[in-house]
Amino acid sequence: MLTRRFHDLTLPLLGFGAMRLPLLADGSGRVDEAETRKMVDYAMQNGLNYFDTAYPYHEGESERIMGRILADYPRESYLLATKFPSHVAAAGRSPASIFEEQLEKCGVGHFDFYLLHNVCEATTPTFCDPKLGIVEYLLEQRRQGRIRYLGFSSHGQMDNLREFLDRYGKELSFCQIQLNYVDWTFQKAKEKYELLTSLGIPVWVMEPVRGGRLARLDAAGEKALRALNPRRSPSEWAFRFVQDLPNVHVVLSGMSDMAQLSENIKTFSVPQPLTPAEREALLALAERMKNTVPCTACRYCVDGCPAGLDIPMLLAAYNAFRLSASAAEPVEALAAEKHPAACVACGQCVKACPQGIDVPAHLKAFADGLARRSR
Repeated sequence: MLTRRFHDLTLPLLGFGAMRLPLLADGSGRVDEAETRKMVDYAMQNGLNYFDTAYPYHEGESERIMGRILADYPRESYLLATKFPSHVAAAGRSPASIFEEQLEKCGVGHFDFYLLHNVCEATTPTFCDPKLGIVEYLLEQRRQGRIRYLGFSSHGQMDNLREFLDRYGKELSFCQIQLNYVDWTFQKAKEKYELLTSLGIPVWVMEPVRGGRLARLDAAGEKALRALNPRRSPSEWAFRFVQDLPNVHVVLSGMSDMAQLSENIKTFSVPQPLTPAEREALLALAERMKNTVPCTACRYCVDGCPAGLDIPMLLAAYNAFRLSASAAEPVEALAAEKHPAACVACGQCVKACPQGIDVPAHLKAFADGLARRSR
């Protein structure tokens, strides 16, 4: 396993993300805990001992499941990260009650890494609210040894990131950003990475394959990458891109099955730096891909949808539909209340989306396209 040195720790460069755990085959949407346990066991056996969860993942069950599984291991043998949910604090819960709940759910006495979750334009007022005292409370937990390293994840724009760093940057040990070869320019990940590096803040990477989008390229994209190296999978190309960045300390991957885990561990076992030509080819491919809706399937938009739509599925279908009209068939087979036309354009999804996607506009365009196809 490739590693990075971080203060007194040797970190595996690959981190196990617990946002997309394997699900039971019964369609219930519940996590397959037995399969997750097998994956954790395999990860630990192969040097992957960094596990990243969060308060809302899998409707609150991710922390509990990871806690139960990791309880089989000595506490010093693994590194556990979770995140503070601003939306829960904004609804009236105290930072202390939230933090204590998370410790109990995970069955631990301390967190190795703890993050302010999704610092962005919408959440910064909550994190910075002196009446709530969130950051001050967490800094005290760090002083008490209940948090080993305190950091934050950011989906905000550059100005928001700068403002937050100006306020709290000296108190925080690391920052997690969305970084991949598409977002290197599309969401200014390059500028964010360079800003953090200039301030001496280590970078954690989320969405290195953009919710799986960079693992499932269209035919033209796959052909371009095969011409460079036929032995590399699309996901390996995406991981190699972020591995090359010296200030990247952890690359998180939300793995949903053993095959993904095994392939990723293999990719992170041997360094294979990209050549300048390969790096330029990836960035050229990214330019061609930018006309798709940049959904990463984080599912933050789903809970607040009054129509109960599976928004990530519909946006993925819309991207596919724009490339090939035949991709509409699975959506057309859904019940009418699950179609994109069922969107009521309330805007709740836009507020929840870390990517700032105008979901109602895209769903309307999809619905209009489906209507034209049916005529």
